[in-house]
Amino acid sequence: MKRPAAAAVFGATGWFVYREFGSISQVMMTATAAALTSTGRVRSSNEDAFGYEAEHGIYVVCDGMGGMASGEVASSLAVAAILKSFAASAASGVPVSSRLLHAITIANLDVWEHSQTPANDGMGTTVVAAALDGDKLILGNVGDSRAYIIQDGKYTQLTVDHSYINELIRNGTLTLENANSADLKGMESIITRAVGVAADVQPDFFSVDLTPGTGILLATDGLTRYVEQDEISTILNASTFDSACANLINVAKERGGQDNVTCILLLVLPS
Repeated sequence: MKRPAAAAVFGATGWFVYREFGSISQVMMTATAAALTSTGRVRSSNEDAFGYEAEHGIYVVCDGMGGMASGEVASSLAVAAILKSFAASAASGVPVSSRLLHAITIANLDVWEHSQTPANDGMGTTVVAAALDGDKLILGNVGDSRAYIIQDGKYTQLTVDHSYINELIRNGTLTLENANSADLKGMESIITRAVGVAADVQPDFFSVDLTPGTGILLATDGLTRYVEQDEISTILNASTFDSACANLINVAKERGGQDNVTCILLLVLPS
């Protein structure tokens, strides 16, 4: 399958172009990627950003927040900082998990420093990042952008939302069945952790084993708010690899599309 010659990050400041779009090789696994973002049906600007650097096996999705254009700035800064830091440490011999933690920490400081101006006061962004590590995938997340694994016909959410509603579910105040209650309308987008809102950040990390045929989906809440996990399975099963992200985004837009929608889909290939 022929692909463009460059990977890119899309965000408020435009396109940041990186080397080699498409297939990547790590010690034991090879993967290919497709990605897409949309403003949705209501918003005129896009506060989501995504990027990946195929040579180094790093993939990032961010959903910015803040007044005026600050959300767009935050997400773009975070994606660019993570890709740059992770690539810079490629020959360091440091474990992938430590490199990813360092990259998210650098991104947090970058967004935090930029938020110290009146124009960007209060800005921040979610992050979900995936890094290939031989026959494993290392995931880091802050906020409510999610990662799913598609393996052996099963679709499983890997990350845990750092959100107000999810905190209520985790502490037993709210049941999963009541999470869509009318009393909670408007609270779906309240997050309890974000990159750039403080000088320090606390990502969660996850490690999963990869086999040929494994799929990984990274997505902002503009998708997951409208499309349930079992529906993601159905849509992906009915899609070609190249059309999958567009099909997911179209469903989210058909159901309201009140937020920006972004996803990256990875497929592990036989080495």
